[in-house]
Amino acid sequence: MTKKQDSAVLGGPLADLIPKTDKYWFQTPHLLKLNLILIVPMLSSSVFGYDASLMNGLQSLEQWKDYFGNPQGALLGTVVAAQSIGSLIALPLVGDLCDRYGRKPVLFAGIVIICIAAAIQAASVNIAMLIVCRVIVGFGGMFSSQPSPMLIAELSYPTQRGKYTSAYWTLFYLGSILSSWTTYGTEAMSGSWSWRLPSLLQAGYPLVQLVFFWWVPESPRWLVAKDRHHEAAQILQRYHAGITDPSAELSPLVAAELSEITQAIEMQKEAHQTSWSALVATPGNRKRTIIAVAVGAFAQWNGVSVVSYFLNLVLNSVGVTSSKTQTLINGLLQLFNFGAAISAAFLVDRLGRRTLFLWSSIGMLVSYVIWTACSAVNVENGNKAAGIVVIVCVFVVFFHYDIAWTPLLLGYPTEIFPYHLRSKGLAVEMISVYACLVIAAFCNPIGLDNLGWKYYIVFCALLVCITLTVYFYFPETKGYSLEEIAVVFDGEEAPGAAPRPNKDDGLTVGATEVEHNESRV
Repeated sequence: MTKKQDSAVLGGPLADLIPKTDKYWFQTPHLLKLNLILIVPMLSSSVFGYDASLMNGLQSLEQWKDYFGNPQGALLGTVVAAQSIGSLIALPLVGDLCDRYGRKPVLFAGIVIICIAAAIQAASVNIAMLIVCRVIVGFGGMFSSQPSPMLIAELSYPTQRGKYTSAYWTLFYLGSILSSWTTYGTEAMSGSWSWRLPSLLQAGYPLVQLVFFWWVPESPRWLVAKDRHHEAAQILQRYHAGITDPSAELSPLVAAELSEITQAIEMQKEAHQTSWSALVATPGNRKRTIIAVAVGAFAQWNGVSVVSYFLNLVLNSVGVTSSKTQTLINGLLQLFNFGAAISAAFLVDRLGRRTLFLWSSIGMLVSYVIWTACSAVNVENGNKAAGIVVIVCVFVVFFHYDIAWTPLLLGYPTEIFPYHLRSKGLAVEMISVYACLVIAAFCNPIGLDNLGWKYYIVFCALLVCITLTVYFYFPETKGYSLEEIAVVFDGEEAPGAAPRPNKDDGLTVGATEVEHNESRV
């Protein structure tokens, strides 16, 4: 990456301090170690992905349906919504706990809860026990997933932050892949182990996290907020500069990062931007909060929840009723989703957040219109070709969803909130996500049962509204460090906002010209 490209990613003084090297990041020991460590919190999204796809897979298994009396309608909605209900219960607690005790302890608690809940779910003997277990899974999942994107954003190397915060939720599909192919493999098993085994494997990713958890450092920004500046400096020295000697002088990059973080946090404290009421106290914060709520709601009501949780009902509607075929399609869909989402995550700094949101929303709208029309033709006339087009549209809709609403679901809100509101802002977004998921879990099966293909028209209309909201209200955040983004919402006088470089040619900081050296970090 050239110096000019570093400036495009960071946009501020930090770009001038990134060490120049002809090595890639994975050839630099301290960056390789940092990125391997970040896999631990990133796997939290895989936990949720496993659960989401698990219900799709289980609903296609005759053994699961027979064991639990073939739940349908509101009862099926309750089973699916139980995980979201558990998440909603946890949300009021998680934000304050992350700020009070740190990101790591909350993440650890979530990992342990999920492992316990997965074992209980695998031992379920009736549908009431299953529902309760899924509530516990959702509760623990929130303790796992809410602190993780903050830990990633606050630990990442400056030029890699955008990619990693965007890549976080794409690993949702690693969970979906494991879950969908596990249920595909157990479909031929007789008896209850066909669904108990996939339920037990829900603890797989949390156990991996638990093994490597002890190597994960605490957030330097949380340490600074707790006046533990020396510890924060040592973490940044070790993982951003590769300096392990505690008595060594701070590297220029780390000194600048620490100064920027300290200044931002102190100014936010002085401005009293630390309480829940601060989320709506200023025009900038109100805009952040509205965007966070909108992103959470739009990600669930853009139509993807229909196929995320009720793929079997969609496939049944076009005549694909074989459980083997349904679980196969589900498995292929998750592989496809992961490829699309991870590709978009690595393009986020090149194309920008706003561009991806617009591309995604318009693409989903066009795809959903075609899906709706072909579903109507298939149902009304029995046209098999139209049914095949519906299946293709499922993949096309997910492609467009994956390029923005997967990588940016948590990546974008994590960026736009300043440190002292980050955990609370994410909590508000997640309340929006799971409140909408609960509603969708009840409404989607009822809507599909009662309206059939006409239910898809609702999402066509919603996608029009989503596209217009993104176009007129979502700002671009590409080209700013985590502290500098405050300028986008609060102006140049934002608390803690770092001074921006001279943008006459994009290559100067004050009056100092930036050299055109090569940097692959």
